Amino acid sequence: KMLKRVLCTLLFMGALPSLAELSQGHISVVLLGATGDLAKKYLWQGLFQLYMDQVSSGHSFTFHGAALTALEPGQRVMFDVLKKLACPPDEPPNRCAVLKDQFLKLSQYHQLKTAENYTVLNREIETLLRQEGLKEAGRIFYFSVPPFAYTEIARHINSSCRPPPGAWLRVVLEKPFGHDLESAQQLATELTTFFREEEMYRVDHYLGKQAVAHILPFRDQNRQFLDPIWNRHHVERVEIVLKETVDAKGRTSFYEQYGVIRDVLQNHLTEALMFLTMELPANVSRAEEVLQCKLQAFRSLRRLEKNSAVLGQYQAYASQVQEELQKAQDYVSTTPTFAGVLIHSDSLRWEGVPFLLTSGKALDERVGYVRVLFKNRAYCTQSEPLRDAGHSQCKAKQIVFYIGHGALSTPAVLVSRNLFRPVMPEGSWKEAVGRSDLHIFGQPLSDYYVYNPVKERDAYSVLISNIYHGRKDFFITTENLLASWAFWTPLLNSVSRQPLRLYPGGVENQHLLDFEMVSGEVAFTVAEPVQLLNPSRLMPSDYRTIQSKFRQSPLVSAWSEDLISRLASDIEKTASRTVAHSGQFHLALSGGSSPVVLFQRLARHHYAFPWKHTHIWLVDERCVPLTDTESNFFSLHNHLLQRVRVPYFNVHPMPVHLNQRLCVEEDRGTELYAKEITTLVANASFDLVLLGVGTDGHTASLFPQAEDGLEGAQTVVLTESPVKPHQRMSLSLPLINRARQVFVLVLGKGKHDITTLISRVGHQPRKWPISGVSPSSGQLVWYVDYEALLG
Repeated sequence: KMLKRVLCTLLFMGALPSLAELSQGHISVVLLGATGDLAKKYLWQGLFQLYMDQVSSGHSFTFHGAALTALEPGQRVMFDVLKKLACPPDEPPNRCAVLKDQFLKLSQYHQLKTAENYTVLNREIETLLRQEGLKEAGRIFYFSVPPFAYTEIARHINSSCRPPPGAWLRVVLEKPFGHDLESAQQLATELTTFFREEEMYRVDHYLGKQAVAHILPFRDQNRQFLDPIWNRHHVERVEIVLKETVDAKGRTSFYEQYGVIRDVLQNHLTEALMFLTMELPANVSRAEEVLQCKLQAFRSLRRLEKNSAVLGQYQAYASQVQEELQKAQDYVSTTPTFAGVLIHSDSLRWEGVPFLLTSGKALDERVGYVRVLFKNRAYCTQSEPLRDAGHSQCKAKQIVFYIGHGALSTPAVLVSRNLFRPVMPEGSWKEAVGRSDLHIFGQPLSDYYVYNPVKERDAYSVLISNIYHGRKDFFITTENLLASWAFWTPLLNSVSRQPLRLYPGGVENQHLLDFEMVSGEVAFTVAEPVQLLNPSRLMPSDYRTIQSKFRQSPLVSAWSEDLISRLASDIEKTASRTVAHSGQFHLALSGGSSPVVLFQRLARHHYAFPWKHTHIWLVDERCVPLTDTESNFFSLHNHLLQRVRVPYFNVHPMPVHLNQRLCVEEDRGTELYAKEITTLVANASFDLVLLGVGTDGHTASLFPQAEDGLEGAQTVVLTESPVKPHQRMSLSLPLINRARQVFVLVLGKGKHDITTLISRVGHQPRKWPISGVSPSSGQLVWYVDYEALLG
């Protein structure tokens, strides 16, 4: 009996305590994709490390390599890999030889191609355990296969290869987990039909990097020092960086699909960002508490815009793609191989602090680090050479989680001596002697307290160990995954047509990829040399803004980001001109999703806007409490009002909630708002009204075939929407048409059909209310993005 022979040998060698103590049961580990690159480079070594670490834990193991390859060639490839497995340097050679020999005996290869193959595997595991008289503790299935294969494999495991009741199942999934929010949601939905959330372990191998894995414990163990300074008042900026010298050669089929943001920033660097920005849970070892704090940190992140990122592509990438993917000579790739992204959190702790995430291929060095740079308010009169690094308040103050490679070539935690001596766990981290000849971020290593791991561990070994122990806090949950994609997808969509900065690669990049932060945006600091520009790489965003006529009124059209920028500037110009002329500016704003990016733009970039003299009115409102997320006022407050200095008494929400009731006619909310407008707005003529257009042609809350609001003397009306919440309050069409200026904002492909339709129809407000917008003595301007205009 193979398993018992192995156990007896290990007992004889002293590797196991005693057979009596071997009562915790048996674990079967199934590695799918056992002959692939990831398995060869990392996973088999990680599983062997698990075996070495846990051989005396009370569990017995078998390891099942599986792939589509037929039995004989698959076995040959797999065992060639297993023969090359290595023990850590501190492992006694005799013990190493025995453990390696036993690991090979406990490993076998299976072809897993059909449903029947999974049934046979399950039968073999059950037969083995019955013969050995062992109870099954659990099974680990490691998916080292492309994501398109996940669903089919999941179906087979769920139907015929689950462990028996009482034993656990852990399914390990490798990235990429989707291509954007929609595909990630689809994949997540498919997997949840086969596995419970607690059974799934999504691997981001950066969470196994020792320096990254120590960020939360470091914050926890050093609360006494960090609590006063881990905030916007003391932190100048944070850099999260992963640089590579290699290019994408040999991986262009993957890279063309994903690019650097999806490959590195959306997962690895974002997880490090969460560890830095999240509030510390009471217990950092509790996975559920950590997850909730991470989700709260995601909710605090400010939406990314096109100008939040700078993108580049190394020069040889295009030819590599043409060669490897058999593309035509004139094929133009829009895939970035370099990205620098500026992120802001609107949490009270981090508001205003820039977080810079940077990664790229074909750069000058291979290095990864997380750097927290603190503000320095000191001025030192005496010269620096006379000062001790531990006492000089003028030297830079920083904490660096050094992930690896680069000048140090090893994981490390560095803390400036003029900050504090950190508390570090003695068993796993040791203090290193600072070498003065080595400089990190412009300072000799002796200026830092430096700590290295006592035992350097490969990231996959760390993660496989955590899978064995059921430590979910080292893995990406479904909620965590979707929160990350929800954050990154809008940026990915907005930069999909953005021209890329070409760079030669390596040390020749010099200053080409340097970028700077200005007014919450990032831009390259130097112009791209003419010789790097490729005239065939003209992008849609290179075209000038279209300016012509739409329904006999001025039309402004551009890609959505440029259009919003232009619209915000035009509103500011109108406001400044009006305030200069009459002392105040009355602005009526619509709700819905389209104006949100405009509100954010106004709040972040238009510091000269005369908010002090501006009155904010609502064009329409849903009949819900103003604190409800469905409320237009709630959205306006969230994205604009709380970020600008509008006097409280200049804000005029619609009175939809009176006498603890919503939009009841007897409460006369419409009359109240109409009276307020008449009292404060000269001639009830707003200086500017911002409208949108629904796919059915409605505007404000004036819907087709409406009974009220399209004509007559009434200025504010209650209306009925075809979608929930049905009841609305709205300015009437006659009141809108009394405005001095009306701007109509139309965004997105979903609005293309209605845009085309209303470009052709006449004045038919009962059919299409938007067609009735025609200011009697003012100007109408249409702001329509290319997607809505051209489809």
